[in-house]
Amino acid sequence: MTSLSDIRKTFLDFFARNGHEIVPSSPLVPRNDPTLMFTNSGMVQFKNLFTGVEHRDYSRAATAQKCVRAGGKHNDLDNVGYTARHHTFFEMLGNFSFGDYFKETAIPLAWELITKELDIPKDRLLVTVFHTDDEAADLWKKVAGLPDDRILRIDTDDNFWMMGPTGPCGPCSEIFFDHGEQYWGGPPGTPEEDGDRFVEIWNLVFMQYEQFEDGTRRELSAQSIDTGMGIERVAALLQGTNDNYATDLMRRLIEASAESSNTDPDGPGRTHHRVIADHLRSTSFLIADGVMPSNDGRGYVLRRIMRRAMRHAHQLGIDAPLMHRLVPALVAEMGAAYPELPRAQPLIEETLKLEETRFRKTLERGLRMLDEEIEALPEEAPLPGRAAFRLYDTYGFPLDLTQDALREKGRSVDTEGFEAAMAEQKAQARAAWSGSGEAADAAIWYDLSETHGATDFLGYDTETAEGQIVALVQDGREVAQAHPGQTVQIVLNQTPFYAEAGGQVGDTGMIRTDEALARVIDTKKAAGVHIHFAEVEEGVLQPGSSARLEVDHARRAAIRANHSATHLLHEALRQALGPHVAQRGSLNAPDRLRFDFSHAKPLTEAEAERVEAEVNAYIRANAPVETRIMTPDEAREMGAQALFGEKYGDEVRVVSMGRQSGSGRGPQGETYSIELCGGTHVARTGEIGEFVMLGDSATAAGVRRVEALTGEAARAHVARLRKLVAEAAAELRTQPEELPRRIRAEQARLRELDAEVARLRRELAMAGGGSSAAPEAREVGGVPFLAQVVSGVTGKDLPPLIDEMKTRLGSGAALLIADTDGKAAVAAGVTDDLTGRLSAVEIVRAAVHELGGKGGGGRPDMAQGGGKAPENAEAAIRAAEAVVAQASAEVS
Repeated sequence: MTSLSDIRKTFLDFFARNGHEIVPSSPLVPRNDPTLMFTNSGMVQFKNLFTGVEHRDYSRAATAQKCVRAGGKHNDLDNVGYTARHHTFFEMLGNFSFGDYFKETAIPLAWELITKELDIPKDRLLVTVFHTDDEAADLWKKVAGLPDDRILRIDTDDNFWMMGPTGPCGPCSEIFFDHGEQYWGGPPGTPEEDGDRFVEIWNLVFMQYEQFEDGTRRELSAQSIDTGMGIERVAALLQGTNDNYATDLMRRLIEASAESSNTDPDGPGRTHHRVIADHLRSTSFLIADGVMPSNDGRGYVLRRIMRRAMRHAHQLGIDAPLMHRLVPALVAEMGAAYPELPRAQPLIEETLKLEETRFRKTLERGLRMLDEEIEALPEEAPLPGRAAFRLYDTYGFPLDLTQDALREKGRSVDTEGFEAAMAEQKAQARAAWSGSGEAADAAIWYDLSETHGATDFLGYDTETAEGQIVALVQDGREVAQAHPGQTVQIVLNQTPFYAEAGGQVGDTGMIRTDEALARVIDTKKAAGVHIHFAEVEEGVLQPGSSARLEVDHARRAAIRANHSATHLLHEALRQALGPHVAQRGSLNAPDRLRFDFSHAKPLTEAEAERVEAEVNAYIRANAPVETRIMTPDEAREMGAQALFGEKYGDEVRVVSMGRQSGSGRGPQGETYSIELCGGTHVARTGEIGEFVMLGDSATAAGVRRVEALTGEAARAHVARLRKLVAEAAAELRTQPEELPRRIRAEQARLRELDAEVARLRRELAMAGGGSSAAPEAREVGGVPFLAQVVSGVTGKDLPPLIDEMKTRLGSGAALLIADTDGKAAVAAGVTDDLTGRLSAVEIVRAAVHELGGKGGGGRPDMAQGGGKAPENAEAAIRAAEAVVAQASAEVS
């Protein structure tokens, strides 16, 4: 038996031998086509190559592309499990030529692969061509030897492919396999073509023309090839069946479902197992590619698929969550071909378990309500729309889940009534929101969210993508255009730009359309809408345009490093200071990080060193950074730290990083940091590079702030410090390691010199500055009074000089006035035997008054003051003499 894995390998090996680059599958969330909900064909990732927007270093490619069709116009959800070939997830094998080869090579390659490599019988094959494509018909005759009755000319759009209303287009040639007369159905182009006998297995698209708005076409100068082969259909025919669910891979998933539920895979629950097997693939791959269950956009479609599978599991009579237990079986089957699957396995399992656990709590009540509604209805009457809406609003039942449940009962739903009830609720919600105290101009964001839906954020796993501009806003209102030099707020249907939240700053970057270029200077979020604040640099920006979106990669990388380092810092602080440490604010910018936390006193040098060393140890460990989705309560139960000031919904992202390594603080292998966080992070801690603390400071009572650098900023900071140390060592003519000792020695020497200079300055001042003899004391009211004006000394030099003058006097009063850089410093002293009747404070105040100052103070034996008019020194001395004379007169 040829397994599905064998077919995939055979296909890729064949085209590799024929000069094709084997390109990995692109993610299920398209990065280059904003019109698509999910990647639904192999050519999606090559769209820009076909249109000439992008060029790569190869002109031939082959892929095994994962695809999902479960939302928008490509929606097979309702039929999955009830037909032989409908899936939400499937693999598309394809070979592509970008202006290299055309029909003359594509058709022989296809025929050789099918009939020789895969050994499919030639007599069971037939092909279709567009009715005017004589070239393709002639090639099939020549290459395959097919007669005219097995080359069917189709004159409908089924055999003419178009990328859109304009752009590349061309005829198709489909290859069909005849499963035999035992199956009902006719060949393509006949009334019975929808039967199961003739099954299309491969479609070759010949991109031959360019379509213009007026409906005309011209041949492309670089004609290309796009093919798509459904691997499940080829596996079915090679394994002797026309049922995709009977193939080896699907059968193993079905048997895993049956074993886990202890039921018969082919019994009454056959359809349930088929739904579970298909939906297991689509949900797991979507989660692996970054889609998380939510109430809007891609996340809503994922939740619909998950809940549909979970309802079928419930119908098997299973009491416990089932889906997450089947993930290992899927990884075993497809993990080798798609390595993103095993990498994301823990996230997939936890997300499925969480969703199913929550959904099961409401499923039984919802189904009971549904049964009660049906019992009250006449025979075959549809379920009223308002009842379906109550199921949706109260129990989270999407409309199609209700329709699926009713389908088994032969009932339908009044969809118009459902939509009316939905519209009524939206109107009420908008009225409530508008009155919630938000800024008046913020209502525009709710309107845009209601009209276009929330913005899909792609930035957890990509920094480039394509999006569609749904609105331009200026001054709180929508505008039709924005021109160069104008600042505008851009709303897109999807974006890789992170909106400011949780301490992480918003992204910047570029938005390009075919007509314009805008520079994003900030990104914020309101009412679920990402708001890109941008300056138009070129052209005219307009809503409805497809846009190429590119985040500033270097800036985002620096922000990621700082954000992840903040998580490690938080835990290191808890380890060093105690469990009371809790986050009280943060900033994760491209050039630095800032972290505020509860702690009553500054970090000691030892504590700071320990924290910095521990963060760097976990950076060097280069451990993976893992993200999980769970409820806030479950996250806190496992020890996750919540970020201060953040509001959390029903589900949260839990970011964990680092492993204990026998440090003694916990079991070896235990996760180091676990936090609730919606920000972007490095994939491994080693990407942070280096962590340097700049210090801590107080921001409020009981709150400290650590500022730090990582990566290149940390390296540059260390380099600057190293340079400064080298310069200082060179100035002191010593080695860097000797700097502390030399600095202490120099400081001691300078203190000695300062003391010597002060002594000499005082001596010089008391000697009259070397120009004249020092003044002698004179009697004032019977009290020896010594007054002197000095220069070259400072105010702090005056008290010891006063003490010397008092010693010289033995008994009396002294006054010194120093001219210091245009200001006057004053000091006065009174010997102890005179302080009972004469105060130095009164002497200083009298002098200060004349010198243009105020006040003055000290003790009766020593006082100081100052003024701004040293030129009035003589008047100040006379005022002081008057105070001495008056005090003496009062005593006598």
